[in-house]
Amino acid sequence: MQSIDNLKKSDGSLDKEAIRKIIPYDEPFLFIDRVTMLDKKKLVAEKTVSPNESYFKGHFRGFPIMPGALIVEGMGQAATLLVRYNLDNHETKDVLAHKIKDARFKAPTFPGAKLTFEIELVGMDEKGAMLNASASHSGIRAAEATIMLAIVDRQEFRSKFSKAK
Repeated sequence: MQSIDNLKKSDGSLDKEAIRKIIPYDEPFLFIDRVTMLDKKKLVAEKTVSPNESYFKGHFRGFPIMPGALIVEGMGQAATLLVRYNLDNHETKDVLAHKIKDARFKAPTFPGAKLTFEIELVGMDEKGAMLNASASHSGIRAAEATIMLAIVDRQEFRSKFSKAK
């Protein structure tokens, strides 16, 4: 696996192709288009919310709003990327949602918005991490949460919970 630093462009950003090499998500469930800033303590990422997203067809009918759970998912994916950046041999680990605390939704997110996720690492050890996360667009805070992620050995976790035993 290529080092995450080696995937960065000359300006320090990560494009969608690089992001897909780091976190195990793909369309239509990848909620990060670009990472604009990444260091060991902080990450800033973006997601352009396309009017063509399938969830807008039913949430809400006649008044499309991005579901809050998907905004939290985007913050979680960004948090996962930051945790992986701090792990040696991150490709041998799975990083999983453990707890979402104090999630607050402050403003709706509409089709066409550019969401900016800001993630700060509060603390981390070999078993997990705690991060503060926020999502905003057009200078407006849309959501915030404290996210706790579990770090597990990929092979052990997947063999334990695999249906194909």
